[in-house]
Amino acid sequence: MKPEAHAVILAGGRGTRFWPRSRTRTPKQLLSIIANAGASGAGGETMIQQTARRIAPLFPASRLWVVTQAEQAEAVRRQLPGLPRSHLLVEPEGRNTAAAIALAAVHIRREQRDALMAVLPADHVIRQEQRYRAILRAALQAAAQPGTLVVLGITASQPETGYGYIERGAEAGRFRGMPAFRVKRFTEKPAPALARRYVASGRYFWNAGMFFWRVSTFLDQLSRHLPATEKALGGLDKSIGTARYKSRLGRVYRRLENISVDYAVLEPASRPGSGASVSVLPASVGWSDIGSWAAVYELEAKQPGETVSAGPFISLDAEGNYLWAPGKLVAAIGVRDLVLVETGDAILICPRQRAQDVGRIVKELERLKRKSLL
Repeated sequence: MKPEAHAVILAGGRGTRFWPRSRTRTPKQLLSIIANAGASGAGGETMIQQTARRIAPLFPASRLWVVTQAEQAEAVRRQLPGLPRSHLLVEPEGRNTAAAIALAAVHIRREQRDALMAVLPADHVIRQEQRYRAILRAALQAAAQPGTLVVLGITASQPETGYGYIERGAEAGRFRGMPAFRVKRFTEKPAPALARRYVASGRYFWNAGMFFWRVSTFLDQLSRHLPATEKALGGLDKSIGTARYKSRLGRVYRRLENISVDYAVLEPASRPGSGASVSVLPASVGWSDIGSWAAVYELEAKQPGETVSAGPFISLDAEGNYLWAPGKLVAAIGVRDLVLVETGDAILICPRQRAQDVGRIVKELERLKRKSLL
């Protein structure tokens, strides 16, 4: 009998490149960043609300889980009121994706011995939602096979150096009519020359951070490749739902290795002798991880050189600008390719091509101990 499928939304990041709107308590995933994201034109939804709505036809609220951090937990509860209270898993501190996914796996195992897991980021844009759900169904069918781990791959259309890359091998099978390919290797953030070769070869996908597997398959691989984490979190089982759980989780979590699931599990699992097989399922779904304000501009601009603004604006000999100052008229004269984002206590101004550096401002604010701006 095919196990039920549960979705785990990872919602613990800080989104520092979206400062000054993204803050510790209201990071990117809890904001409405893209006004018209989604096939349904769901303006006003936050990123996590878009994610939950997008997958609702596949995963009822009773099989939805969210992993987040303490500062963001209350906001997640408000934004996802249908989420069962016990399915909001609060990390005492960030320990990267291997720990977050393992925590969810242990909780799901307690409810259903061997469920399917779909692990999804909270803050990505998917334009082709119907096709996306069809691909998720195919990925879950592939992952139902014991010992199989599945990752979605976005066709590498340009030599981005900020993404992880997946090299495909031979076809591993077809699921709901869609091909899956063996993964030959994972490469994290290659140098520009190497990224160009990857794109030219046509054999590489971007790693979108969307994973599918049985709980038993994942925990078996975690035990092989990151045994201390599997043992520590597996030992929480008897305390889940008791008064002891929170304090025990805190003691356990601070000892866990800070490592991504890609490095900890997927890379070693893709090597011979791992006891598992790793497959990549191509996913052309209008995907963007919207990693910066420049990426927001590119998604929202309908034509090259257009100025995108959250409110009224006047533009004289100005083009290619992203302006976010709702409630105010913005007048732009003779400026090109700028980002301007205003909040009640801060204003960001930078060239669009420097938008990836906004996270450095956050680090400087941390150094200066300007906690009110974080």
